[in-house]
Amino acid sequence: MIIMIAAASENNALGKNNEMIWHLPNDFKRFKTLTSGHHIIMGRKTFKSLVKPLPNRTHIVITRQKNYAPEGCIVVHSMEEAIEVCPENQNSYIIGGGEIYTLGMPFSDKIELTLVHHNFEADAFFPEIELKDWEIINSEFQAKDERHLFDYTYQTYSRK
Repeated sequence: MIIMIAAASENNALGKNNEMIWHLPNDFKRFKTLTSGHHIIMGRKTFKSLVKPLPNRTHIVITRQKNYAPEGCIVVHSMEEAIEVCPENQNSYIIGGGEIYTLGMPFSDKIELTLVHHNFEADAFFPEIELKDWEIINSEFQAKDERHLFDYTYQTYSRK
């Protein structure tokens, strides 16, 4: 199963200047729990924004750069190639950025979205979720607190 996992705001903002705009520790924990032990698909800029490769995951990096070869990663040049190298019998996660989510939308079976209840200025955006193609199968509201500056909702979409 191909699953997109993202945190996006009410106006679909993902980030600015290749950085996240908000800090939601519980969302980081959820991301780690869901993606650990699986293949994760990302663009080159998203990979470069990581401090280091994420432990216990197979990194697939999509890039147009023919000679790009970061250590410990599978490098591909299209979403089709990325999906081909993922095991068929387990979940694989598309983790960004904006362009990669747009490319991955037609291939995805499920979306794990953390909807941050705020609007942000950004330069990377999550694609619009077409409700004619998707249905929400789970929704869990989380109120802001001393560690989370914004209300947010975990939403799980399944392709119709």
